[in-house]
Amino acid sequence: MELEYVIISLAAFATAVLTFFSGFGLGTLLTPVMMLYFPAELAIALTGVVHFFNNLFKLTLVGRQANGGVLLRFGIPAVVFALPGAWLLLRLSSMAPLFSYTAFGRTIAVYPVKFTVALLLIFFALMDLVPALRNLQFGAGKLPLGGALSGFFGGLSGNQGALRSAFLIRAGLSKEAFIGTAVVVSAFVDFTRLGVYATRLKAVPLQDNLILVLCATGAAIAGALLGNRLLKKVTLHFVQVVVAVLLIVVSLALGAGWL
Repeated sequence: MELEYVIISLAAFATAVLTFFSGFGLGTLLTPVMMLYFPAELAIALTGVVHFFNNLFKLTLVGRQANGGVLLRFGIPAVVFALPGAWLLLRLSSMAPLFSYTAFGRTIAVYPVKFTVALLLIFFALMDLVPALRNLQFGAGKLPLGGALSGFFGGLSGNQGALRSAFLIRAGLSKEAFIGTAVVVSAFVDFTRLGVYATRLKAVPLQDNLILVLCATGAAIAGALLGNRLLKKVTLHFVQVVVAVLLIVVSLALGAGWL
């Protein structure tokens, strides 16, 4: 098995565990790992496939706990705004470099898609590090706005968990209903954005990366099983902070054109 399969599968497993009790989701950590081996837009698309199948599995674990009213007010705007977010990602991927510079004896080009995704990853990582952002909450009346923002950035970068949590946390849900609602919304956003990404996946056939996707999906499902078992026993704030710091480091390298 190639080394990237092992690294990506381990990242999928670890993040799937963390997603049960942290503010970020599977795509937050897996996306930059994928970007080590694939172009940014394809990395986001492949991560989206793994994320979607992992969410389908999690639906069988916690989906029945979802709150129908919150799904309508938050989930519908999320799905609608995931479309322009995904469309923007594909537009950015076809643009010329923003700028280039010489370092380490070579010319490094910085592309709009990687630069944009890097900024978003840094922002979402800061939401786990900065107390004012980590404790950010919005009233229940802002659920449609939260759904729109979460869906848009989910389509653009695959990262929606932090914003989704900030809005859903004040919706008066139990922990089980909170997680169940988040999983259902995330699954629908994944389905929507993958429909847009499909144009890119046609350019690079999915079967070329099918084994990788299957390995990462299997690892994510194993992580989801473990996370569900640990749900009532573990809080992982320290790990969440460590991952956020590492995510910022990776994002800076991505934005600088080194990845």
